[in-house]
Amino acid sequence: MLGFAVGSSSITSAADSVTVADSDPLPATVAVSDQPVSFELDIQPILGATGCNTGPCHGKQRGQNGFQLSLLGFDSDYDYDALVREGRGRRIFPAAPEQSLLVLKATATLPHGGGRRVEVGSESYDKLLAWIRQGAPRQIEDEPTLERVELVRDKFSLAPQEEDSLQVLAHYSDGATRDVTSLATYMANESTVVGVDEAGRLTAGVLPGETAVMARYMNHISVADVVIPQTEPLPENAFADLPQHNFIDEFLDAKLQELAILPSDPAPDHVFLRRIFTDLIGRLPTPEETRDFLAQADRVDSDSAVDPTEYRQQWIDRLLDRPEYVDHWSNQWADLLRPNPYRVGIKAVLNYDNWIREQFREGVSYDEFARRLVTARGSTWQNGVATLYRDRRDPEEIATMVSQLFLGIRLDCAKCHHHPFEKWSQRDFYQFAAYFSQIGRKGTGLSPPISGGEEIVFFSGSGSVKHPVTGEVLEPRPLYEVGSEPSGSETAGGLVAEGQDPREALARWMTSPDNEFFAKVQVNRIWAALMGRGLVDPVDDLRSTNPPTHPELFDALAQHFQESGFDTKQLIRTIASSRAYATSSLPNDSNVGDRLNYSRHYRQPLRGETLLDAIADVTQTPSKFTGMPAGSRATQVWTHRVKSLFLDTFGRPNENQDPPCERMEDMTVTQSLHLMNDREIDSRIRSDNGRAARLAASDLSAEAITEELYLATFSRYPTIEEAAFASTLINSAGEERRGAIEDLMWAMINSPEFTIQD
Repeated sequence: MLGFAVGSSSITSAADSVTVADSDPLPATVAVSDQPVSFELDIQPILGATGCNTGPCHGKQRGQNGFQLSLLGFDSDYDYDALVREGRGRRIFPAAPEQSLLVLKATATLPHGGGRRVEVGSESYDKLLAWIRQGAPRQIEDEPTLERVELVRDKFSLAPQEEDSLQVLAHYSDGATRDVTSLATYMANESTVVGVDEAGRLTAGVLPGETAVMARYMNHISVADVVIPQTEPLPENAFADLPQHNFIDEFLDAKLQELAILPSDPAPDHVFLRRIFTDLIGRLPTPEETRDFLAQADRVDSDSAVDPTEYRQQWIDRLLDRPEYVDHWSNQWADLLRPNPYRVGIKAVLNYDNWIREQFREGVSYDEFARRLVTARGSTWQNGVATLYRDRRDPEEIATMVSQLFLGIRLDCAKCHHHPFEKWSQRDFYQFAAYFSQIGRKGTGLSPPISGGEEIVFFSGSGSVKHPVTGEVLEPRPLYEVGSEPSGSETAGGLVAEGQDPREALARWMTSPDNEFFAKVQVNRIWAALMGRGLVDPVDDLRSTNPPTHPELFDALAQHFQESGFDTKQLIRTIASSRAYATSSLPNDSNVGDRLNYSRHYRQPLRGETLLDAIADVTQTPSKFTGMPAGSRATQVWTHRVKSLFLDTFGRPNENQDPPCERMEDMTVTQSLHLMNDREIDSRIRSDNGRAARLAASDLSAEAITEELYLATFSRYPTIEEAAFASTLINSAGEERRGAIEDLMWAMINSPEFTIQD
């Protein structure tokens, strides 16, 4: 029989079909010492609950003070040997269990760097003694296995500073259920919103918000969603007059109503125009385009019979067909893919970059894009995508990159131990890595810092991956099953046929319409680019302990993406057409603290390439890049090795950083100082061939010059006050009006309205 814990609040044993309810105490006859105690089911949970096997203690690499446990108890055999057999069994003394080194250290009877972890006379103390007294067995007779844990409640709505409690149940293979609340460990994703203590007690913060709280027990995880709604309710008809442009607005509004958050007003027309230009094609609209859009908006506003969303949709469609779309979105994927040319060769990286842009130019579907990457073969000088396997040469490092990029699963932790926040084990990791074990290469290998040779990537038909602990040769296996097909099926299983390149089986499994991870990670990546924050953040970290803010919307967007044939343009079009995308960034009283529910547009700095190209457009001075044709834009640069102090300052990844690269998103003091003091920006503004010089030499009035500057820089007309101030500044300068125009342009480029996407 399973050795249940004394004091458990709910126990159901399949063996005797006896249930002890929450209000019923355990029978007095049930004592720990009278029952067989299991190492894996009873002792290891104590090591986890007391923090003994965590990273800061004995679970870290090489352990602590000569004693090492597997991190979070992922390897029961290793931990048992460490406790019972290592050091000639000096940690266990069955003849006098209370004198065992394990007990003396845990109770701080002997000096212990971790302090007292177990109280004398506690349930954990008694269980340790009983186990040692029974001879410290590795297993007990008919021992069941832990199958899953669950939270009795996984959704909480709390008032500010209100308290509540989690309750964790463990389910076993013999049908038994056990309350393990006292032995589970807990962590809140946002502890300032909701705190959780070691007993699973929740304490809401003082401000409205929401977060996820994780409960972990023996490498099994369950997650609770905790919400603190606004205390001031909204009027009943608050959402009655809000239009819903598509299903995105329906899902977002449903949650906003639940949280008593009212969305902000629609963004002004000029803000929406600048937003779609910088988001969709990575550049500012020209003054002429701004005039056309605003004039069209004025006509629509004056005619109530015209659908106000129709002309905006037309502009969105028009932008998605422009060539700048290719460079803007290719440049973002290049961050995730392209390596350092000094490592793999300049020609190889140039071909790789050209291949990425060609996929967007041809409108290749996302699933086909992924298939071509994963199964790439051929010469790095003729088929640029093969450069992926010139750069990444070990199955392990390819596996971590592919799983993160296309599944949103960060497997790095599982390379050395069981993933601390997920279900992935070392075995899962190396079975997935085995898909890349039969990649052959011919030609010049790597010889950094100069690796200029050609290399041929091919399917070798030989090669394997071994488990680093057991030495077992592992067959390629997918991380999970998809769809209704069994794991060995041609369509979903991901299993490799004899003589087949394992990567082809992986690509088939990965891009299956039933593989929701594949669709969701791209949906999340696009959503974050357009909405300022991913439904899951970070965008490529999809795990149960990092749940989406809007699960139903996430599912609907993924399904929409799949049904469109993995059409990235259609996904962008759908998001950009929603009311939520067109919302103002200015908060109201109810959403001023909202950071997760898209009740307003989340402001973000312009991408470095977009900002540099915007400065080039405003000043009308083309950029110059080494190794690029004259007139090239920043979004067309093919490698981060092309020198640009501006792009480095504004978040371009370090050229020595391995892809996939993450950009610095926050604005810094260095960036502000660069805009104010950079000699190149100053020379652009004061160029004899630039906009300021042209306007100063023209016959245009000060009012007309001011209007063009505002249209070019802010994509709007100046206000009455702005027009009056700028015109006075220019007119008072007389023959030196060029200097006044240059100063005005410099001030506008340094303003937040120019550098931040509103």
